[in-house]
Amino acid sequence: MATKKVKRRFRIRQGIRRKLSGTAEKPRLSVFKSNKGIYAQIIDDEKGHTLVAASSREIGSTGLNVETAKEVGKKLAEKAEANGIGNVVFDRGGYLYHGRIKALADGAREGGLNF
Repeated sequence: MATKKVKRRFRIRQGIRRKLSGTAEKPRLSVFKSNKGIYAQIIDDEKGHTLVAASSREIGSTGLNVETAKEVGKKLAEKAEANGIGNVVFDRGGYLYHGRIKALADGAREGGLNF
């Protein structure tokens, strides 16, 4: 079951990445979630550099839930604003736009990111 699920997500992720690419003007906001945390980074795909990153570990949360994901989104937006990044392309990483992924996106929007 687990390998089938991972392969499905990887296939969906590849389809998304064929369509999305981050530039210096509009970088890509990539999301990854594990059983222990949620991670987000803003990437310039032309140079292959991570511009800004945030995770649930930085916030110091013990559990992973929707509120934690929203805080990660706000933290990422705060860091992005400090680096002069306002517009991004959202890459959900093959996950459904629901729950923690949606909460992270909402938190980033509340923090000032446009996508």
